[in-house]
Amino acid sequence: MGPFSADEVYVGRDMGGNRWTLTPDVIENFIAGTGDHNPWYTGPSPLGASIAPALILHSEVYRTKAWYLPYVYGNLHARHEWESYRPLVVGESVSTRCTVVDRYVKRDREYVVNEALTFNSAGAVVSRARAHQSFLIKPAAQTMVIDKNRERAPGRVFDIGQRGGEPVVGPQRAISEAMCMVFSGPGLNYHNNRDKAQQLGFPDIVVQGMLAVCLIAEMLTERFGLGFFFGGRMAVNLVNVVWVNDVLRARAMILKRRVEGTKTRAECEVWCEKADGVKVVVGSASALEM
Repeated sequence: MGPFSADEVYVGRDMGGNRWTLTPDVIENFIAGTGDHNPWYTGPSPLGASIAPALILHSEVYRTKAWYLPYVYGNLHARHEWESYRPLVVGESVSTRCTVVDRYVKRDREYVVNEALTFNSAGAVVSRARAHQSFLIKPAAQTMVIDKNRERAPGRVFDIGQRGGEPVVGPQRAISEAMCMVFSGPGLNYHNNRDKAQQLGFPDIVVQGMLAVCLIAEMLTERFGLGFFFGGRMAVNLVNVVWVNDVLRARAMILKRRVEGTKTRAECEVWCEKADGVKVVVGSASALEM
């Protein structure tokens, strides 16, 4: 009962949740999909036991697409926000819950925001993630919604990393089809299959945006360690498409530090770019310095 139809996408709609056990196989799958071989994930960590990657449930908001708008041709992940409150131990059982928390229009697209909360085995909130998915308001006028030349347009220059500060350089990694299949599979979709991508208006496999975000998280974990798990934050815009076989590098610039309780929080600009310097993700992040 209520003012909304059964299939309407409205703010407050409960999208359900899942229960997961973070087995070693789940961790190995994450490693295979991202290339992130942090020794804490398979061996001892500063907490003793192995801990899971901070973004181990990177795509929880996408476990169901019932929150998508009907016209999915050319849809894209546009923005992602994430906060971490505590790490998860490998082998731990966790639960999640998703809710539609916003819906808005910007230029020629409509956006739906789905929030995922993750809870540990004790019921404490581990993390909060919000994905902003964009959908074309009107049917596309051309066969290809976005081609590979779009990222070089004069208006797609993003000034980030120009304000000085302390540089942080993360991993550089070529994104293979095999990685896409692990990261975005096992079902075929436009993130791991060329035919599926072309059916939705893209010339090639569109690497899932969360993979680039995971590279940024890998860099911040390497730089800040547990300080990224206990209070790490990111708010990033996905500004250009990553195509299969692109080479990506995560980067950051620490702009300032501020006192937070007995610790210091480092506030950063973060971005991920292709080998030729094209930015694909830009935004901000912060972590505690332990």
